[in-house]
Amino acid sequence: MEASISLLGSTKPSLSSLIPSSNVLHRRDFPLPALKLKKVSVLPRILQQKRLIRAQCSDGFKPEEDDGFVLEDVPHLTKFLPDLPSYPNPLKESQAYAIVKRTFVSSEDVVAQNVSWMFSSKLLFFDLRMFCLLKYLHIQIVVQKGSKRGVHFRRAGPRERVYFRSDEVKACIVTCGGLCPGINTVIREIVCGLNNMYGVNNILGIQGGYRGFYSKNTMTLTPKVVNDIHKRGGTFLQTSRGGHDTVKIVDNIQDRGINQVYIIGGDGTQKGAEKIYQEVERRGLQVAVSGIPKTIDNDIAVIDKSFGFDTAVEEAQRAINAAHVEVESVENGVGIVKLMGRYSGFIAMIATLANRDVDCCLIPESPFFLEGKGGLFEFIEQRLKENRHMVIVIAEGAGQDYVSQSMHVSGTKDASGNRLLLDVGLWLTQQIKDHFTNVRKMMINMKYIDPTYMIRAIPSNASDNVYCTLLAQSAVHGAMAGYSGFTVGPVNSRHAYIPISRVTEMTNTVKLTDRMWARLLASTNQPSFLTGEGALQNVIDMETQEKIDNMKISSI
Repeated sequence: MEASISLLGSTKPSLSSLIPSSNVLHRRDFPLPALKLKKVSVLPRILQQKRLIRAQCSDGFKPEEDDGFVLEDVPHLTKFLPDLPSYPNPLKESQAYAIVKRTFVSSEDVVAQNVSWMFSSKLLFFDLRMFCLLKYLHIQIVVQKGSKRGVHFRRAGPRERVYFRSDEVKACIVTCGGLCPGINTVIREIVCGLNNMYGVNNILGIQGGYRGFYSKNTMTLTPKVVNDIHKRGGTFLQTSRGGHDTVKIVDNIQDRGINQVYIIGGDGTQKGAEKIYQEVERRGLQVAVSGIPKTIDNDIAVIDKSFGFDTAVEEAQRAINAAHVEVESVENGVGIVKLMGRYSGFIAMIATLANRDVDCCLIPESPFFLEGKGGLFEFIEQRLKENRHMVIVIAEGAGQDYVSQSMHVSGTKDASGNRLLLDVGLWLTQQIKDHFTNVRKMMINMKYIDPTYMIRAIPSNASDNVYCTLLAQSAVHGAMAGYSGFTVGPVNSRHAYIPISRVTEMTNTVKLTDRMWARLLASTNQPSFLTGEGALQNVIDMETQEKIDNMKISSI
């Protein structure tokens, strides 16, 4: 939900006119065309105080000071370049945008991270009218008594004034980290967005990741060069892990006269982007640094979803279906499919829910055990007796402690600082085979499928292509508007500009106490591998538990 909806009327209507006697709001209870634009504004005017912004109605009706409205703002170039001139946005002359009723996003438009509205003596009138409008527009929200308005982010989109002249822009694009479906689409749409919307012709591609700034050649990017790269997997610009040297990178940016930097990458890459912005600010350079979050695991915090995730879930179905065909064709067949998910099990969870042929899903967030009552071996034996076959989906990060202990291997890290994972799929395959062959004296047919590199390498599907386009265009609009040190992504289904530090401070993980995991357990009928409340507390630390307890669940 956007907190930018303005509602004006000549007089304040009574609450009884907004709420029917049944306390259920229907579309007819709030006829939008009947509203007149004159005096009372439901949208609070936003007053910025550093990063904290509070709400105040323009008619003098002030909400409580502790209403909890906070804006997590992103830096702007005028923060350290106060005399920077601005220019009319070229989109004013755009034929494509001529039919748009509201071309430009207001500086007061914000997006709520957690959608909930507070009932109180002073805010009752304000929030009920907004609630009625949202119901009329069919926007789903949750209204709970006493809840705070919470954290908001600036809405993404074009601004009426820009801080770069199109003929003076020299932009660059770099891709870092592992592969993911959709990278090429993001590259293409940044280039086409800069050129088609803003008339920018000077765009460079940095080859080979961060180290490409100071050790690789660059290539000129034009709409013609990138015309069909979205049909290919991988990254057109090549990639690498590590290689981040802030001083060398900014030196190169300064030497080349680059003034817009678009960085596509995951958690470590975005941390590097923030360091680049900080160094740019320290030197007082007119350089906008924009991050586009990339992770196939969907483990980026704050945003609703990362690009490539839908494609990964869709492609994973082929591997799961193949495993099911294999095990169904033999006696006591057990198929194991290993999917991506270093710290987060979203791909494994959603792919399992989408498939319906999976008997058990194992993810990093939910520790499991093999032997004993309620263990995996017992469940496998039960399923084999019932169905004569079984399919297990496991995320690559699940059970790593078990694997390390059994193989006596200490944790090592890659160039990006990520722990190198051991092959839990092969390990689990061998453990199951040994147990049923040597202990249970049962004949068992094991089938192991690892499609991870096949999934990473494919081009994005139609849904992700559209999503990548929105991400790229939002990044371009933000950089042209003078914002820097930000990343883009959907928050409550509305694209927003988010401080880079907010998406790197924590990892998005599956909540074991959330409804989606409960749906999976109900679908597979697998054991939870939790033997009571004490086991749950060992999985979830007290701080996380408190957050979960206060979480406003809006799913149905």
